Formats: sequence, structure tokens, C-alpha cells
Amino acid sequence: MQKQISPFSKAELLPKEERIEILNNNNPMIIGIPKERSHQEKRICLTPDAVSALTNNGHTVLIEKGAGKNAAFDDNEYSDSGAKITSDTAKVFGCQIILKVEPPSLAEINMISPKSILISALQLKMQNKEYFEALSSKKVTAFAFEFIKDSDGTFPAVRQLSEIAGTASILIASEIMSITNKGNGLMFGNISGVPPTEVVIIGAGIVGESAAKSALGLGANIKVFDNSITKLRSLQDNIGNRMYTSTMQPKNLMKALMRCDVAIGATKGKDRAPILVNEAMVELMKPGAVIIDVSIDMGGSFETSELTTHDNPTFEKYGVIHYCVPNIPARYSRTSSVSLSNIFTPYLLQIAEAGGLENSIRQDKGLKNGLYLYHGVITNKSVSNWFDLDCSDLNLLIF
Repeated sequence: MQKQISPFSKAELLPKEERIEILNNNNPMIIGIPKERSHQEKRICLTPDAVSALTNNGHTVLIEKGAGKNAAFDDNEYSDSGAKITSDTAKVFGCQIILKVEPPSLAEINMISPKSILISALQLKMQNKEYFEALSSKKVTAFAFEFIKDSDGTFPAVRQLSEIAGTASILIASEIMSITNKGNGLMFGNISGVPPTEVVIIGAGIVGESAAKSALGLGANIKVFDNSITKLRSLQDNIGNRMYTSTMQPKNLMKALMRCDVAIGATKGKDRAPILVNEAMVELMKPGAVIIDVSIDMGGSFETSELTTHDNPTFEKYGVIHYCVPNIPARYSRTSSVSLSNIFTPYLLQIAEAGGLENSIRQDKGLKNGLYLYHGVITNKSVSNWFDLDCSDLNLLIF
């Protein structure tokens, strides 16, 4: 009997790997980074390394010439990383996504293309109704990076900048105390046989905790005051050191201030920081003592505090040197820029990988929390209530 020959070859009968089609959702984005023009603002949102990560993923980054100069990043570093450099400000603001540190001015909003995405700080209490009306008229989708939450429920941008401000407060105090800066010539401590510097920290939040860590690291004696026992306990646990802590008992605070060499104001409130040290208390402090009022961004913790600038940062009252510069992180612009870049870059890549903004918002509740305008419609109740503007539920706008 003749053997039947199969119409299929042996190779064709062997099982083959199943091929699964993978949908590539990566959407190429055009990101514009304009130069910061706000007073004293020296930071930039993305470092050259971050730009390299974005351009290597197929995205376009357009940077205004000189945007990184004040953060010690040269235009050549950005162009070598794949960015396009331009002197045309309007072209940068015409990009699909605009990335800024400070919120745009009304003049800058006029240059924004309709239906663009804006990611910047909002600084709600410093805004006005016209700002939101201008963005709404352009149907802009806007995120406030200080409102964006991490997976653990914290606000990463606020935490990072607070850590910088707290650490910087001690470094600044150390500089001011130098005799060459008309201080009292004291070092912070850790010198054998020399009594350590006495530091009072008012506020046990992130700023206060970072200040405490830095002061202890330099060998100072610290006393921390806060009305929240939970915050004081958390600070001690996080630092891993037992130290002097107290609630805001006036007598205890007064005694500490009279003996201290440095006082740090690190409190905040709903509308403004509470004034916890009055003028009479400042008058009784030691001549040459230094006050660093980090809370000046919200009005200040000391009654004697007055706004100063990075160019003229200090003034003297009752023999006490006051440093009351808002936006302390901008003083360390490169460190702050790296810190912000570390936050922005993953979110930008996430938006692209998710296949667009809407998908990313659906998947990430923390990012969704930072949204305050969606195609010109206000979606944040705080903004709505503060400026008496209509607000819509984002869940009803995104299907």
C-alpha cells in the first residue's frame, strides 16, 4: 500500500510561539519650557538629564534660550540632551504642554495656544479671578504641581521644597552668624570645649524637621515648639533622637528665645502663618541673634518680620538680625531644579505611556488631584470657593 504524503511539511506541523499584538500607547508630546520671569525665580522644571530621558522616548522639548542659566544649566547642555533651543518666547508658549515653576502672567497666558496643557505652581492665595478667566477663555487644562499627590497620599513637590527650605534655613543662619557678615562670629558647634549654638525651631512640620536634622548635624542644641503633640512625636521618631520639645507655652518659648542664637519660624496656617513671637519677645532676644522666618511666604511667624529679597536679605531690629526672604528654595536653584525635575519627569512619561492625559488621570488619583482646570472648566472646589467661580465635577467631564 502506497504511503500517503501529508500536504504539510514537518516544520509546519511543529507548534509555534503565539504572537500577541502589543498596542503601543506612547503618544509623542511637544513640551515647552519658557524662561522664568517672576521676581527672584531662578529655577527650571527639567534638568538636561530629564530632557534626555524624554527625547529618547520620542518626545520633543523646546526650551527658551537662557531658561536654565540661573540654575547653572547651560543651553549647550540642553541641546546636547536633545532639546531644541529658541529665542522665540511665543513659540515656546505655543507648545502642546507648557512646563513652568511659577504660574504664568496674564501676558504669558495670551501667548498660550487654545486647549494646551499647563503644569506649574498655582499659588492660590496670590492669584486673582482674572487669571482663571484668562485660562478658561483659552480652554486650557491646568495642573498645580503643589496639589499633586504621591501614591502614599503626600504632596511630593511641597515636601521636597519644604525639605530644601528647612535645611537652607540653618545654612543661611550659619552664614549670617559669621563675623564677616556682621554676625556674632559663632559657629554652630561640634568644637571641643566650646558651648554649642542654641537653636529654637517654631513648627514641627517638614520645614521644622529638616531644620532640626541640619542643626543637629552641625552640633547645635535645639528646642522645637509646636502645638501638635503628634507632630512633635513624629519629628522625634523620624530624627531618631530625644530632644527638647514643647507645646507653645509662652513662658517656655520666651526663656528659649532669650537664650538662643538662632530662631527659625516654620509654621503655616490656612490663610496666613500665625504670629507666635510678638515684638516684645524679639526685643528681649540676645544682641546678634538671628531670625530666619521661613513662614514669611505666608505672612511670617514673628511680628517684627518684613519682606526682604535675595539681593538685600537681612535687616536689624532690636539688635536682632532678621532674614525674611520668600521662596528660599530659589536661592539654591540648581538643587531645587533637580528636585522638581525628579517629580515632573515620571509624570510626563506616564501621561505619554497611558495614551494621553485623560487615561493618565483615570489611572492616577494623585495626578487627578492636581488638576484645577479641564478644557477651561474649573474642577477644583478650593479655587471655585476662593474666587466665587462655577465648578464642575471632573468625573462628569471625563467619560
